Amino acid sequence: MRIYHIDSSARKEESTSKLLARLLVNKLKKLGDTSNYRDVSIGLPFVSGIKGAGFIIPENERTESDHKLFKISDQLIKEFKDCDTLVVSAPIYNFGPPASLKAWFDLVARNGQTFNYTDKGPVGTVANIKKAYLVITSGGVVVNSSIDFCTPWLKQALTFLGVKEIEVIGAEALNRSPENLEKAKDKINSL
Repeated sequence: MRIYHIDSSARKEESTSKLLARLLVNKLKKLGDTSNYRDVSIGLPFVSGIKGAGFIIPENERTESDHKLFKISDQLIKEFKDCDTLVVSAPIYNFGPPASLKAWFDLVARNGQTFNYTDKGPVGTVANIKKAYLVITSGGVVVNSSIDFCTPWLKQALTFLGVKEIEVIGAEALNRSPENLEKAKDKINSL
């Protein structure tokens, strides 16, 4: 198994989503498995100034800024395509995903790389990922509720790229129900 572990919390050591994702990766990992780690809250740029959707810019028309974005995008796509199991931790911030996770997706969603435009619309091309685990945490929002815009967005984003099997592990409303953290840990341990 080749695991790609992505964290997106702005918190560091005190992050619940990062803690749960580490537990999950340790649970999934067996002898000989490899893992690649990326904390997207550190140093990813936001896409700006791009002239075409899906990074459609001929090489000879790219600016210096475009070249920098493409270099980062190429690295993130390589990491994404080099795994067969994906673990993404995402706290719900103000009802949605962290901006850093959206920045990661904007850099990974590239026409001809992770999806193709067809006469039936865009089609995801990332077939290497057999399963994605989403570790979603929140202080007050119930995961998959009508006010959780993080979980459905993340599922849609990954499905768009071609990921077919997605499992959500939620530790929700932790400010009101701290026992939900133990429930999430139990779910991870039962895998």
